[in-house]
Amino acid sequence: MQRNIALLTLSALLLSACGSTPARETSGTATPTATTPSGGYLAGDGPDGNVPTDIDNTPDAVPKAEPFHRYANRPYKALGKEYTPLSSVGNYKVSGTASWYGKKFHGQRTSIGETYDMYAMTAAHPTLPIPSYARVTNLRNHKSVVVRINDRGPFLHDRIIDLSYAAARKLDMIAAGSAEVEVESLVPDAVVTPVAPVAVVDSEPLPVVSTPIESAASAPASAVPAPIAAAPASAAKSKNVYLQLGAFQTEASAKQFLSKMRHKLGSKQKQLVLLHKGGLMRVQIGPYATADEAREAAPALHNKLGVKPFVSLK
Repeated sequence: MQRNIALLTLSALLLSACGSTPARETSGTATPTATTPSGGYLAGDGPDGNVPTDIDNTPDAVPKAEPFHRYANRPYKALGKEYTPLSSVGNYKVSGTASWYGKKFHGQRTSIGETYDMYAMTAAHPTLPIPSYARVTNLRNHKSVVVRINDRGPFLHDRIIDLSYAAARKLDMIAAGSAEVEVESLVPDAVVTPVAPVAVVDSEPLPVVSTPIESAASAPASAVPAPIAAAPASAAKSKNVYLQLGAFQTEASAKQFLSKMRHKLGSKQKQLVLLHKGGLMRVQIGPYATADEAREAAPALHNKLGVKPFVSLK
């Protein structure tokens, strides 16, 4: 009897582990494919033979209030690394590498029990709440999409998000299998004005003016962080004021971005710094005397660097 109880207990533990383990990757041996029109990030992946004829017209996901999944937002471990999902939306904006997945996962269950549809505007993210919504912008051509986060991953090769085939196609990253992107968490009912794509010359994007995201309606208190009040000018003088240019999950990506910004800036009075804060590596420029001075300098830096800086108090 005791042996039967032990076996039943072991079976329950195994089932519990399977239910909490993200489904995107189950081994550490996956490698990127070579550039190919039919290849995804994993070897042999790609679209199946039933690609909808109107897939390029697939509408973006529409941000709306949804209750967070009861189990899929708990801390978890994948491939030996621990992850703690965020508890709110609208306060995450990170740059890094995105990949996409196709027929190898099409029809399988996501972390919240839904069926993965490679032709829907969805994505997997290691820490954003699920379900939630995010805007993903290809930093090479500035094409952007809005996706619904409904799965966990990726966990290999320092990627920050896995996109569905439909989302990756709209971002023009199918052939490469991966791309450098910016991922921005959206609040429910956010009004998202598309960023105009840019022409690409010598693999470098021309400067583009980003459009801020506005909230058209208030979201549930549990899902949206409280707004941060602007600090008075006198208070800003008491701190080091910087402009943030980017935030990354790995130090290697941050240093690569910092080197690129330094090359574009040339000889500049303000210095570039690398700051570890809130679990992210942040590339900033400064210091400025006040927040107003930093805001006045932001447009010129935007035109010179092709990224949109925002004020950060260290």
